[in-house]
Amino acid sequence: MLEVDVLPVLYSFRRCPYAIRARYVIDLLGVPVYLREVTLKSKPAALLSLGGRSSVPQLIDVDGARYPESLDIIFWALSKADGCISLDALWPFQIIKQNKVKAWIKYNDRFFKYWLDRYKYADLHPEFSGVYYRRRGEAFLQRLDKRLKKSAFIFGESVSVADIAVFPFVRQFAAVDQAWFELSEYHNVKVWLANFLNSERFKSVVMVKNTAWEAGQEEILFPAC
Repeated sequence: MLEVDVLPVLYSFRRCPYAIRARYVIDLLGVPVYLREVTLKSKPAALLSLGGRSSVPQLIDVDGARYPESLDIIFWALSKADGCISLDALWPFQIIKQNKVKAWIKYNDRFFKYWLDRYKYADLHPEFSGVYYRRRGEAFLQRLDKRLKKSAFIFGESVSVADIAVFPFVRQFAAVDQAWFELSEYHNVKVWLANFLNSERFKSVVMVKNTAWEAGQEEILFPAC
């Protein structure tokens, strides 16, 4: 039986793409944590008391080690994996392949996220139209679609950290104008994204709704046994 008296604590926000990718990897690897859902407008004192940045996701390990970024959490989870799945496909052993995965994540986090934010909140960036911002972001979708024409996932026929790190942001991009996205030319991206969004893992585990955590309440085990 799983011992859950003392587990790492994951502060998370359900809709945050960074938190989604962290939760997805944690669930995929079956690494147990206590999940504390955070309300961004009213962050819990336990999170604020950590000092420094109070954004989510953040993970506090049982030894007090703090992992303040989603990628930190993903690599932490990889280090805790018990061998239940092939890690080489998810996170390759070869440094040159790791660097290729990192390059895709960096392209997403720096380039695509920049234009996604402006497309999503075009009214806050009136210098250009929403269509302009969308077209700039489409450069990423074009490259991704071309990549996915060759295989089901970015690096072959098995999901990798690159796919998991990227898809929550493509999900947000698609949601800005769902009708446009469904009619767009990015067929391979649409199939790839649907593979994640329609999965039981995503719908029933990663995106399960929880009430905002408050001090003293019973901890929520994630992934649930």
